[in-house]
Amino acid sequence: MSDGASTGYLSVSDLRDEVASGRIDTVLLAIADMQGRLQGKRLSARYFLDEVLHHGSEGCNYLLAVDVDMNTVAGYTMSSWDRGYGDFVMKPDLTTLRRVPWQEGTALLMADLTWEGGGDVPPSPRQILRRQLARLSERGLAAYVGTELEFCVYDDTYEEAWQRGYRDMSPANLYNVDYSLLGTARIEPLLRRIRRDMEGAGLYVESAKGECNLGQHEIAFRYAEALRTCDNHAIYKNGAKEIAAQEGKSITFMAKPNQREGNSCHIHISLRSLDGDPVMAGPGPYGLSQLGARFIAGQLACLRELTLLYAPNINSYKRYMPGSFAPTAIKWGVDNRTCALRLVGHGPSLRIENRVPGGDVNPYLAVAGLVAAGLHGIDSELALEDAFEGNAYDSGAETVPHTLRDALPLFEGSKLAREAFGEDVVEHYANNARVELAAFDAAVTDWEMFRGFERM
Repeated sequence: MSDGASTGYLSVSDLRDEVASGRIDTVLLAIADMQGRLQGKRLSARYFLDEVLHHGSEGCNYLLAVDVDMNTVAGYTMSSWDRGYGDFVMKPDLTTLRRVPWQEGTALLMADLTWEGGGDVPPSPRQILRRQLARLSERGLAAYVGTELEFCVYDDTYEEAWQRGYRDMSPANLYNVDYSLLGTARIEPLLRRIRRDMEGAGLYVESAKGECNLGQHEIAFRYAEALRTCDNHAIYKNGAKEIAAQEGKSITFMAKPNQREGNSCHIHISLRSLDGDPVMAGPGPYGLSQLGARFIAGQLACLRELTLLYAPNINSYKRYMPGSFAPTAIKWGVDNRTCALRLVGHGPSLRIENRVPGGDVNPYLAVAGLVAAGLHGIDSELALEDAFEGNAYDSGAETVPHTLRDALPLFEGSKLAREAFGEDVVEHYANNARVELAAFDAAVTDWEMFRGFERM
């Protein structure tokens, strides 16, 4: 077998061999939607090789113009009833072809979206990130990224949780198991299966550890080139849910599933030359190069107006509580977890960690935001303020927006966002936020029922 086959990745030649032998019969062609979820088709492997490999496959363009429940909603210019809800083309990215160990006889690859008549689909999350990475490349730079996804595990199936209205669920751990080997051992069969299956799909697993919330854990993966990391993130998130369901359990990555600690997704990013040489470190203060300092200054300058990309849902903002290890202060510090931005590593490993995103983040949009902000800092030659020392929660510094309703006008009014991403992209994702807010405003919550049913 080729090296690609042995590590989980497949070449087209590998796939042909696997199909001919009967070991693979299904190919999943996937796109990332606005929420970062995998959508697409299950294709006969033979049909994929004969047709889709060369021509792509069509999909309804409403996949980038619906809410989280897949309801058609108004306000999108690229897709609507007036426009007839036509198709776009899912064009296979063969560099992402891999095995899916948790589904028998299955391979998967990501797709880029193009219009039927040609041309990219600008609001596609993968295309948004590609454009920002191209801007970096024009300057001789490449981004390397690692994402740290936390999740909570329950001993209930997804169907049981739904039928009970997500009440009275049974977390896999009944107390705080942060760093506890005993606590992780309690559900090691599930964690181990996820780790092994992800390795079989070409991901580089580093570790697993317990976290603070009940049944909360994190599996860490090695950093990689930015687009590959985001693809791996989306595939892992989808795969972990599928594996949990097969094991009679459920996993949630939502940012704040209960009143305890939320699920974070800290994003680490560094820059290299196109030859692979690290460029963040240098002789300046804090071990930073001038470029590295300007890159971080750009993050600080743009954080509030780009928060919508890091915290895209109403629930996202409920993580931001003082003293909760979820950031509120727009400060940066050296290995300081109370700041929104944390400098970690030394020399070649020096990198900045953005602690704002939760487990519900769309990685493509978030990383695109980090790159755009960093480029703003570099191009504008922004000076970096001194690193903050102490408890940033008590610093009196400006904070991230407190709600999606606060973040929306900042994003809509951002000159940087419109210049970096384009008017159509900003309006598309602003509309998505408005749709979520309208749906939430129309909902009658449990909180209202308990407070008002009898007593008001």
